[in-house]
Amino acid sequence: MHQNGRTTKQGNRLLKMQGKLDRGPVEFNSRIAEQEGEIMAIATRDVISLPQTQSIMAAVEQMTACGFRRLPVTDAGTKRLLGIVTSGDIINFLGGGDKYQLVQVRHNGNLIAAVNEAIRTIMTPQPATLGSDARILDAVEVITTKKIGGLPIVDKGGVLLGIATERDVLSVLASGRSPLHVEDIMSSSLRVTAPDCPIATVTRDMTKHRFRRLPVVSDDVLYGIVTATDIMRYLGSREVFSKMVTGNVAEVTGLPVRNLIAGELFTTSPEKTINQVAQEMLKKNIGALPVIEDSRLVGLVTEFDLVRAFSGG
Repeated sequence: MHQNGRTTKQGNRLLKMQGKLDRGPVEFNSRIAEQEGEIMAIATRDVISLPQTQSIMAAVEQMTACGFRRLPVTDAGTKRLLGIVTSGDIINFLGGGDKYQLVQVRHNGNLIAAVNEAIRTIMTPQPATLGSDARILDAVEVITTKKIGGLPIVDKGGVLLGIATERDVLSVLASGRSPLHVEDIMSSSLRVTAPDCPIATVTRDMTKHRFRRLPVVSDDVLYGIVTATDIMRYLGSREVFSKMVTGNVAEVTGLPVRNLIAGELFTTSPEKTINQVAQEMLKKNIGALPVIEDSRLVGLVTEFDLVRAFSGG
């Protein structure tokens, strides 16, 4: 892992540019007020959830099959929300943080045994939630202050009614016009990784810094981008087990991250408006775009950056 000096210089340059950062956010409060009311208007109501006794592997396979980054965990009988499992919890479990103790300590590094543990062992209990009468502004506040990508919606008894995501909120906010451009809101001082970096190092870095993704850079050129979902999908597809001989997790997490990079790489440029980028991301169903200038990576713009910018945060 290293810091990209080029992007830091780019960030300093942008701070000095006239007319770029002094335009201010678009005024959305009055427009959002028109959308206020039940958060259920934008939420997914037919939510797939898991009982807390379901295995970690079953949860990962479900998330992979459905293309989800998170799944609520509920009581099997009452559907009362007990917790949530996210792609971040999975990379933590694979070697990113404290949940790795389940593999390393309880199962002596045996991943095959560890993935059969109940999902309650790694889920995030008592997650942030919204009531069914919450406003979109309430969702924006939680997303931007707590950096949470998905909010379960519950009734007064804690029963799961739906879920609203960062992307759901962005689809509403992006309908307004903003004078801002990508260079105004992108992260320009980036932590990146290299194609030959072990997956274990990537999971630790993502968990430590609460990143959902890392650009993969080789000789200052963007090679690809690896996300928490990519790592989770690697486990969920069961491809991981075909590479194991002893069953030890190190056989999997010691592989270079280049093995997880596949598919088309989408990028954007600093001068694009945030409206253009928001629509591109919503259309392609992706959570972030690397920002390229003169064939070099100069930043990263995410759904979170866009939600914050559109809401004036």
